[in-house]
Amino acid sequence: MYNFDVERPGSVADAAAAMGREDAQALGGGQTLIPTLKQRLASPSVLVSLTGVSEMQGVCSTDDGRVAIGGATTHATVAREAASLYPGLAALAGHIGDPAVRNRGTIGGSLANNDPSACYPAAALGSGATIITNSREIAADDYFQGMFTTALEEGEIITEVRFPVPEVSNYQKFVQPASRFALVGVFVAKFADDVRVAVTGASNEGVFRWSEAEAALSSDFSAGALGGLSVSGDNMISDLHGTGEYRAHLVGVMTERAVAAAS
Repeated sequence: MYNFDVERPGSVADAAAAMGREDAQALGGGQTLIPTLKQRLASPSVLVSLTGVSEMQGVCSTDDGRVAIGGATTHATVAREAASLYPGLAALAGHIGDPAVRNRGTIGGSLANNDPSACYPAAALGSGATIITNSREIAADDYFQGMFTTALEEGEIITEVRFPVPEVSNYQKFVQPASRFALVGVFVAKFADDVRVAVTGASNEGVFRWSEAEAALSSDFSAGALGGLSVSGDNMISDLHGTGEYRAHLVGVMTERAVAAAS
């Protein structure tokens, strides 16, 4: 580690102002950033802690029927407070990492980092969520732009995420035992007029929608509708935990399981 300043703003406006300092970095739960600092892979001169911004915390329903979650809300809070509002999302949050991670990590931090194996990107993309920052609103389809890459601009802070609530949904994760990240995770959400399928943990491009499965499930929402469908292993992550072809196979398996569970 090395010396740096810590700002603890009490409002979104104060946080945005603090982020204007040279080499400032937002700090949510620190589950990714702190290990990165310890390894000297990042060297911000200022950490802007968002844990004291009360307007960025909590879960509620909006007037248009969506579920709004503050960017500084922990995974454990989402698991608890979203259970009656969006059960599929709450179940996903309840299986992120371990209790220590769930009680420190935040939804905004996860989405801002956009780890290719994180769970929340699949939920946001699969739900067609809207990511709200201190300056604008970004549709999930436009937000995720590749591995560790998002549409966020320098100094932007995720203040809230708004999720449309589907008729049914389910997330299935094939867990990498050491990290608890998804070797492959699939979030399936059935809405009145379409189905969305988002895959995390598999692709070198990060989270993605499986359009062929969406088309098949929109016509017949059953695991059987996926028969004969597959994704290519060419651009899948290949490492000591599994080859690209193995991950491609798991995409189909996890999607079938998610549809069966949601049904």
